[in-house]
Amino acid sequence: MKKDYNKPENGIKIESVDPCEETLCDWIDRSFDAFAEQNGVVCHYTPFAFAAKQNGTVIGVVKGHSFYREVHVSDLIVAQDFRGQGIGKRLMTAVEEHFHGRGFDNLNLTTYRFQAPAFYQKCGFTLEYIRENPACPALAKYFFVKEV
Repeated sequence: MKKDYNKPENGIKIESVDPCEETLCDWIDRSFDAFAEQNGVVCHYTPFAFAAKQNGTVIGVVKGHSFYREVHVSDLIVAQDFRGQGIGKRLMTAVEEHFHGRGFDNLNLTTYRFQAPAFYQKCGFTLEYIRENPACPALAKYFFVKEV
């Protein structure tokens, strides 16, 4: 039997919210920081983004966040007409240089088989694991890491 997550239970209702809502992000940051502190570590969740621009127009972006002692790259995209020109590599280098020497152990990311596993290996990332997807092989997920 499917449970209705919208139905209040013990006075608590689960609802969909805007993930970019500032008060939500602030609550998440405070909560993660408090829990980390209770366990003797420092969270310092900090989002970052770097954009490649040509004449003021965005042609590529890398974004992610740093937390604990890691830097996680969540998205990297270069506009179709600008791929193969080293822009993705330059964006990744910007992330590495930004976090180098700042107390982080590694950069990590995931990508799918149909995306860019070979690109990340060329950038010096080490493949840790592949989670295969038998239903759709193009969606096999690759887990990469690179020491900072």
